[in-house]
Amino acid sequence: MEATQDKNTPLPQEQVKVLILGSGPAGLAAALYTARAQLQPVVLAGQEYGGQVSLTHTIENYPGFPDAVGGPELTELFRKQAEHFGAKTVFDTAVKVDLSQRPFKVTSYATEYLTDTLIIATGATPRHLQVPGETEFTGRGVSYCGTCDGFFFKDKDIVVVGGGDSAMEEGAFLTRFANNVTVIHRRDDFRAGELLLQRAKDNPKMKFITNTVVNKIEGNGTVQTVELENLQTGEKQPFTTDGVFIFIGHTPNTQLFEGQLEMEAGYLVANRYMETSVPGVFAAGEVADPHFRQVITSAGMGAAAGIQATRFLEANE
Repeated sequence: MEATQDKNTPLPQEQVKVLILGSGPAGLAAALYTARAQLQPVVLAGQEYGGQVSLTHTIENYPGFPDAVGGPELTELFRKQAEHFGAKTVFDTAVKVDLSQRPFKVTSYATEYLTDTLIIATGATPRHLQVPGETEFTGRGVSYCGTCDGFFFKDKDIVVVGGGDSAMEEGAFLTRFANNVTVIHRRDDFRAGELLLQRAKDNPKMKFITNTVVNKIEGNGTVQTVELENLQTGEKQPFTTDGVFIFIGHTPNTQLFEGQLEMEAGYLVANRYMETSVPGVFAAGEVADPHFRQVITSAGMGAAAGIQATRFLEANE
C-alpha cells in the first residue's frame, strides 16, 4: 500500500533570491533578466502556463516576427531563453503569501518558498457576463477562448460578446470554423483598434448587433439560444446560436495580495520602477496594467521589474 502524506506534515522549504509568480510575457521576461544577473530565479507557472498569450492563436504586433507568431510558440521561446541563462520553471501555483517581512514567505501546493524579492506577474482572467445559463453552459457552448474551442464549432453559428481588440481578433479567428459570427456589443462605438475593427467589418462571415446585451443563455444540454435586449428600445428577443464566446475584459489576479499590497480598482499599484507598496516586491504585466494590456508592454514591465529586483538585492546585500 502506498503511504499517504500526513496533512500536518510541513511542506519542504526552499530559499531563493528571486521568486516570480506567473509564466506569461511579464514573468518570463523578469526571469530572463534576473537569470542573466545570475540570481537563479524560480518561476511558479501558475494554473495557466504562459498566461493569456498562450491562448492567442496569432500575434502580429510583437517585434521581430514580421510574419506573426503563435502565442504558445512565443511562450516557449520566452521560457527557453530564460532557462538558458539559469531560470527554473516550476509547474505549481502560489496559494498563500506573507509579505510582512523579508524574506517573504510564499506557499505553493508543493513547497514553502522564502524569497528575498518577489515579482508578481499573475496577470488577469476573463470577466464573466454573470447572466443565467453562463455557468451552466460553460464548456457546453459558452467559452472565453476562441483559440481553445473554435474547432468544436465547425459549420456552426456563433455569438461573440464584446467590443474590444479581443472580440475582433477572436471573432475573426472563429470565422475559420463557423458559418457566421455575430458580435453583440452594448454600445454603438467599439473600443477595438481601427485596423482590427476594419478587418472584422470586412469579413463576410461577421456581422454586428450594437446597443444590445445578452440577458441569459439557454439550451438543452448545449447552448441553443440567447436572449438579447436592445438597450435603446428595451425590446427583448431570442437569438438562435450554437455558441457564446465572451470577451468583455479581464479581472486582475490579485486576490492573494489583498490587505498586503496597495491596489486600485483591483489592480496592483506599481510606480515607474515596477515597485509596489512593499519594498522588495515588484509587479509587472496585466496584474498592474489596466491600460495597455499588450504582450510587448507586459514583457517590458517584466524586464523593468527584473532589473529593479536585481538592483534591490545589490543595495540590500
